[in-house]
Amino acid sequence: MSEAAISNSEILYSSPGNPVPENCTAGFFEGFGGTKLRYGIFRSDISPALGTVVLLQGRNEFIEKYFETIRDLNAMGLWVATFDLRGQGGSHRLLKNQRKGHVRRFSDYQQDLEIFLRDIVLPDTRLPFFVLAHSTGALVALASAPRLNNRIDRMALAAPFVGLSGQTLSESSIRKLAGGLSSLGLGGVSMGKDQSARPFHNNPLTSDKNRFARNAALIDARPDLTIGPPTARWLHECLSVAAVVSQQAHLTRITIPTLLLAPMLDGIVPYLAQEQLARNFRAGQLITITGARHELFQERDIYRAQALAAIAAFIPGTDPLVNFQETAAQRFDCDI
Repeated sequence: MSEAAISNSEILYSSPGNPVPENCTAGFFEGFGGTKLRYGIFRSDISPALGTVVLLQGRNEFIEKYFETIRDLNAMGLWVATFDLRGQGGSHRLLKNQRKGHVRRFSDYQQDLEIFLRDIVLPDTRLPFFVLAHSTGALVALASAPRLNNRIDRMALAAPFVGLSGQTLSESSIRKLAGGLSSLGLGGVSMGKDQSARPFHNNPLTSDKNRFARNAALIDARPDLTIGPPTARWLHECLSVAAVVSQQAHLTRITIPTLLLAPMLDGIVPYLAQEQLARNFRAGQLITITGARHELFQERDIYRAQALAAIAAFIPGTDPLVNFQETAAQRFDCDI
């Protein structure tokens, strides 16, 4: 259940360059196994509302990072409900070393989403419900989708985590190593370097200096919201599920109309893996964002506006095949 006695200012971090959106409620709810998870509901001033977007974040992300995107969605007439995934952001950490990015079972993420929908979204927000998810959050959405067919009207998934690139080792080598360590009871071992404070130059996430600097300032001010490299168990669980959700047998069980937003210069998830996912996904449609890197909602306006315009056309239930580049220029005053 949620905790309503704490003020928003005690739960969400506001800064001059990244203020908390107005008309919001923040709190904590008990996820699967009693894990304490931080959430926020952000209401649109437009009435009647077009519905509620359930925003699922990526690994090592947190609510504050999405304030700008939440405002954009509110301006479309959509409410937003989001929570920090277990083990990161303002949610409870799962290991004694709180810098480790860990999950015991991937199904814990799915159970948390089920509880969030039942205890927070259904009683406290507006129908119909949509999902907007990034990276690991999109993997959670894909894994959960067969059980959500009657509750979620549409999904928009940005850079879904269905593969891994840009690492020293190949994905197959990482799978074997992570699986081996997990089977030996060493799933809590960190794999990789802590890159929370990575420099802008050659980063795989975004080409936008200002948004990169804003997020770096957030991390500097609130390092407690971030985590370090993933553990072997996290990688084993996520990569195993990524292989399952990419199979046609799983994808045919998803009937929710789904928009796949694939950045072509993604340095984390291979573009080809996202394209292959779309080929096997009857309910999915791929939209390629040429030139964009992994974090579409933190990217330059020329890329970000394309993603937002496609979402604006798709989420309320209109035709997803609109000329989204033209719409982007009109809605977001962006020269594409």
